[in-house]
Amino acid sequence: MPQHATSGLHRLTRTHKLSVAGVAAAGAAALVFTVVPGADADQGKSQATAVENVQPVAFSAVGTAAKAQQATIAKQADNSAAKGKAEVAAAKKAAAVKAEKARAAKAAANRSAVRTAIPAAAPKAVAAKPVAKPVAKPVAKPVAKPAKKTYPDNLDGWIRESLAIMAKKGIPGSYEGIHRNIIRESSGNPMAINNWDINAINGTPSKGLLQVIQPTFNAYHVEGTSWNLYDPVANITAACNYAADKYGSMDNVNSAY
Repeated sequence: MPQHATSGLHRLTRTHKLSVAGVAAAGAAALVFTVVPGADADQGKSQATAVENVQPVAFSAVGTAAKAQQATIAKQADNSAAKGKAEVAAAKKAAAVKAEKARAAKAAANRSAVRTAIPAAAPKAVAAKPVAKPVAKPVAKPVAKPAKKTYPDNLDGWIRESLAIMAKKGIPGSYEGIHRNIIRESSGNPMAINNWDINAINGTPSKGLLQVIQPTFNAYHVEGTSWNLYDPVANITAACNYAADKYGSMDNVNSAY
């Protein structure tokens, strides 16, 4: 066998090895014809025949390996995509949790700042319930009592004061009737005393402006006046009270009574 033929056989053997190792079927056939340029027709036919004889095996092995490799790669791609999605979802979730924590921390800081800014007494003032102040009852102004009427300390004043007391007690009498009887009995002297009439003889002399004996004064004394028989107002008022009982009024007395 010529030397170049042997060389061509060796090249065919390498081609076969490369085909078995996983070269694609179409590429393997092209490679066989490419690496044996210059060979004679018979040698080419022999090589083609050899290639045709091994081609089914090489194609079968290559196709199975390629499919397995493709399935592995697809599975790895799916796993990688799923892992990537899971990582993205986890990252989003972690970012959301982080953002929520940051928001909560910021809100807490704001609340703390607000509490610090508000004076301590302010919450108490807001929380405290308003206490209703008692409504002050109107204080009734004391009614001023009319000033006690005063009378001059003389016969005119004594008679007028007696008439005011008599009006309150319902004792009749007039200024003229009282004045007239006083002038006749004592001439207007409140200390006058009769020591010569029957009353004096009996030990009870007539005394005062209207000459009243002590028993009569005691019996007809008017409340609110003095118990002193010589007191002008007390003497006049008691005498008028007695005259009203015996004669209807001092106005009806024109002599000793």
